[in-house]
Amino acid sequence: MIAVYRTCGLALAFSIAAANAIVAETLPQPTGEVVLTVTGDIGVTNQGNSAVFDAAMLQALGEVSFDTTTPWTEGTQTFTGLPLHALMEALGVGEGTLVAKAVNDYSIEIPVTDAVEGGPIVAYLHNGKTMSVREKGPLWVVYPYDLNPDYQAEVIFSRSIWQLVSIEVKSN
Repeated sequence: MIAVYRTCGLALAFSIAAANAIVAETLPQPTGEVVLTVTGDIGVTNQGNSAVFDAAMLQALGEVSFDTTTPWTEGTQTFTGLPLHALMEALGVGEGTLVAKAVNDYSIEIPVTDAVEGGPIVAYLHNGKTMSVREKGPLWVVYPYDLNPDYQAEVIFSRSIWQLVSIEVKSN
C-alpha cells in the first residue's frame, strides 16, 4: 500500500512540476519597438499565436559575441547577438524549418538543425553598435564563418539573412 501512495505521490509531484513548467514558459510583453516576430509551429507565445520581441527581450535570452570575416564586409568583424539555438529553445522548437523574412520581403529557409551551440546567432550588434536598416539591421543571422569550415559554403552564406524582421517555423 505504501508503494502505491509513493507512486501516486511521485506522479502528482511530476504533474505539478510539469504544469508549473508550462506556466513558466511564457514570454513577457515587449515594452519597446518590436524587432522580431516569430510565428508558426511554436510552443510559447505572447501575442495571439505569435512571439514578438523587442531588443531587450532578445538580449535577455542570452548573448554571445564572435569575430569573423564575411563575404559582405571588409576585414574581421565582431557580431553580438542571441544564439539561434537559445531562441528556438525559448520558443519550444526542436525541429522543422525556419522561414526567415527580411524588411524587403526577401526570405530564406534555415533548417532548425542549424540552431546548435556554437552556431549562428541573431545579431543585434555589429562591431559594438546597433544596426540600422541601411547597415543590414536591425537583426542579421550570422554564422561564425571563420570558426568552422563547414560554415564557409554558399548554402550557409545564403542563410545569412540581414534586415531580419520575422521567422515562421514550419514543422517537417
